[in-house]
Amino acid sequence: MLPVKETQRLLFRELELTDAEAMFEMDSDPDVHLYLGNNPVKNIDEVKFVIENLQWQYKTFGMGRMAVVLKETNEFIGWAGFKRERNVNGHEVFCDLGYRFLKKHWGKGYAGESAKAFVEHGFNEMKLEKINAYADAAHTASRKVLEKAGLQYIETFDLDGVEEVWYEMLNPNIYAEKS
Repeated sequence: MLPVKETQRLLFRELELTDAEAMFEMDSDPDVHLYLGNNPVKNIDEVKFVIENLQWQYKTFGMGRMAVVLKETNEFIGWAGFKRERNVNGHEVFCDLGYRFLKKHWGKGYAGESAKAFVEHGFNEMKLEKINAYADAAHTASRKVLEKAGLQYIETFDLDGVEEVWYEMLNPNIYAEKS
């Protein structure tokens, strides 16, 4: 079981099947999927499959996207965290930072707060050497979140006909600049 994490406003915990309804609301919204291939989920069983896959990732890799909950109300507002990814932009295996939120919670700083918390956790607690992320090149809001969290743009690449941008950050605890 992954440890629960928190920030001033947010609580991060493992996703559970009881989150399926709220996750379906988020992932069936075409606006949420605008920069994700325009492929929103069609039924709640698709969401349950995703949650079960994430639960497998928790056990197998010790990481996975986590539910983001407002501490004040205990409301599920999205997910954030790491995912072990494979075979993207010439990278065989990498740790991908990601986030997704219900549309009604956009523009409130939750993505940035989540991204910064996971970067800190990834480097200080998980001792990751490097964190990567990629986003649709046209998704300027997501790109700003990654940059504010400390990730640096590396390159633009093609992923199935879509222009994507690759970001990376090395663990400063390991790769600190020598004075």
